[in-house]
Amino acid sequence: MMTCRLVLVLGCLTLFAVSAVHSQDKNARGFVNRTFKDKDGDAKYVLFVPHGYKDDAEFPLILFLHGAGEREGGSKQPVEVGIGPAVKKEEKSFPFFVLIPRCKGAPNNWLADGPDAQRTLAMLAEAQKDYKIDAKRIYLTGLSMGGYGTWSLAAKHPDKWAAIVPVCGKGNPADGEKIKHIPCWAFHGDKDTAVKVEGSREMIEAIKKAGGAPKYTEYPGVGHNSWDMAYGTKELYDWLLMQKLK
Repeated sequence: MMTCRLVLVLGCLTLFAVSAVHSQDKNARGFVNRTFKDKDGDAKYVLFVPHGYKDDAEFPLILFLHGAGEREGGSKQPVEVGIGPAVKKEEKSFPFFVLIPRCKGAPNNWLADGPDAQRTLAMLAEAQKDYKIDAKRIYLTGLSMGGYGTWSLAAKHPDKWAAIVPVCGKGNPADGEKIKHIPCWAFHGDKDTAVKVEGSREMIEAIKKAGGAPKYTEYPGVGHNSWDMAYGTKELYDWLLMQKLK
């Protein structure tokens, strides 16, 4: 009888501990480290939770795809490059959730049919389950390898994104028709030697030919790192907040 009571007590304590950890995680604000679990094991990611978030209203979310240098095994974490530093500067007032996954090591990438992109979409679904996120205001962005992923995921799921922001990436111009309706603001440096500027120019032209009206900022004299300026553009976030799925 004593053994049964002990098992019951331990079971209750375990349930409380799990619930407490889950509750603490959901109450955290700022850059929150999270773990996604699936058949392939654990995958760490960061979710920025706005400091002004309360669960009585829906908030928009930005999904950010990092570049090749921030894959597992790289010298920097995804949160350190691209949108992360821009959010940090405005952390107390930044009005978006920001989901920052990490791609597995080379040669993995963010292309839509690959395992990393699929895992990221599952992370997004998890975040939507745990928080009040507006499904009509989910935005997709990425730099370099993540720019490729942005174009790819936009074409694969053209009705999911309220807007896309590809930075120094490249897509398939044949997808222009598929994504012409998605509000788009692309960025690239014209001296980029890692991903040629034609990667963005051709996509913008393809969308325009299909009847779309994308925005495009090309930085003269700038090499591969166009992301610091792109994500440092305050007007970008004002523009995103105006975009919403119908």
